[in-house]
Amino acid sequence: MSGVGATGRAGHTAAVFIGVDVGGTKVAAGVVDPSGVVVWREQRPTPRSTSAEEVFAPVAELVRAALAAHPGAEAVGIGSAGPMNTPAGTVSPLNIHAWRGFPLRDRVAEVARLPARLANDGTCMALGEQWVGAGRGSSALLGMVVSTGVGGGLVLDGAPFAGRTGNAGHVGHLVVDPDGDPCPCGGRGCVEAVASGPSLVRWARTQGWQAPEHADAAHLAAAAHHGDPLARAAFTRAGRAVGLAVVAAAALCDLTLAVIGGGVAKTGDLLLGPARATVATHATMDFIRDIAIVPATLGQDAGIVGAAGLVVPR
Repeated sequence: MSGVGATGRAGHTAAVFIGVDVGGTKVAAGVVDPSGVVVWREQRPTPRSTSAEEVFAPVAELVRAALAAHPGAEAVGIGSAGPMNTPAGTVSPLNIHAWRGFPLRDRVAEVARLPARLANDGTCMALGEQWVGAGRGSSALLGMVVSTGVGGGLVLDGAPFAGRTGNAGHVGHLVVDPDGDPCPCGGRGCVEAVASGPSLVRWARTQGWQAPEHADAAHLAAAAHHGDPLARAAFTRAGRAVGLAVVAAAALCDLTLAVIGGGVAKTGDLLLGPARATVATHATMDFIRDIAIVPATLGQDAGIVGAAGLVVPR
């Protein structure tokens, strides 16, 4: 499974479905066939605007472009940052301030003139990885994205689990340190407040890590790979938070697998090593002892594939 450029595959005539992935940094859309292959893809920057309509404009442009490339598309799946209210079809992303109660599902359906279904972007990532990625075949998994924030989603009994309002799986806001640092959600000690890229860098600086003002999690990872003890300690601390979240989710939902993606997770064993060690220490009951942590494989296509997976008959 791999994405292709904006031109897609000439002559592709099978039933296809549109997946839209809306985040705080970019909006992406793709056309996906029934086997989970992306046959067309484009993306735009998410506008930094206080106007809800200006933020929606690239979403509409991408949906129209997808339909122009593949006019036979049958439905649209949408993954968006949250929180959201999926019964109402509205979103209020923490990282898109112009959208509060924005009717994203109905607006996309209006543009496409097709049925549309909305889910949290973490749920879409989990579904994409379960369908054709690192979690293929697992009936009970957690998908987790560790990047500028920490998000997640659940697949239970082989199907995406959205919960009452569509926000199930927000693993980044499990509390792993009740007396810890403030989190952007308004809480304290959440996984995101420990393991997100900005949180990693912020903590390392408080411990004395010396780096240029523009240094980010990638710079911190490079320092850790070169043996910097403070950088390594930051990733060990983050990995422990991720591992504790996996154990909590596994105990609550009887999971078999955690698939971890996102920019911070690309550091590999810097993050996943401590996460696995934490799981080995704390996942002691028989039904969660064997839970595995694996890296995601779909990369930037995970959200598109999972969003399309919401509407692909399977």
